Amino acid sequence: ATMRQLRVKSELCSDQRIISICEDSYSFSNEETQLFQPGWTINATTEEFSSPVIKAFNYSTSDELDTYTYVGEFGTYRGGGYVYEFRGRLSDMKTNLSALHQLDWIDEKTRAVFIQLTLYNPSVQLLTAVTLLAEFLPTSGVYTTARFEPI
Repeated sequence: ATMRQLRVKSELCSDQRIISICEDSYSFSNEETQLFQPGWTINATTEEFSSPVIKAFNYSTSDELDTYTYVGEFGTYRGGGYVYEFRGRLSDMKTNLSALHQLDWIDEKTRAVFIQLTLYNPSVQLLTAVTLLAEFLPTSGVYTTARFEPI
């Protein structure tokens, strides 16, 4: 299973007397694709983090991830993004998710978080692709949807 997020860049507002930073709606033109250090910083950190946590702050393209554009309720999202892969021991995943939470992996610039996995039902030998999507609106609202597609 994977967890993938899409983010927007910080954009200056036209009237800086009211607010200095705008958090826009997601679009292909304002999607963040920069490589970051843990905590969304540019500068190198002295703290040690596991490889999956470090990778979660590095942008991957849809070609690298073998994913496609996805149409949500509030936006159309590219197949790339910042990805955390659920792999390994449960205790390691819990530690990594706690680290991502402490590092604000999901923050005010997050516009979509996908959790994608495949379920297998052995009684009917059926694979189902599951996509869970949380769309984060600039107004601070969150809209969730789930899609189940038999393969």
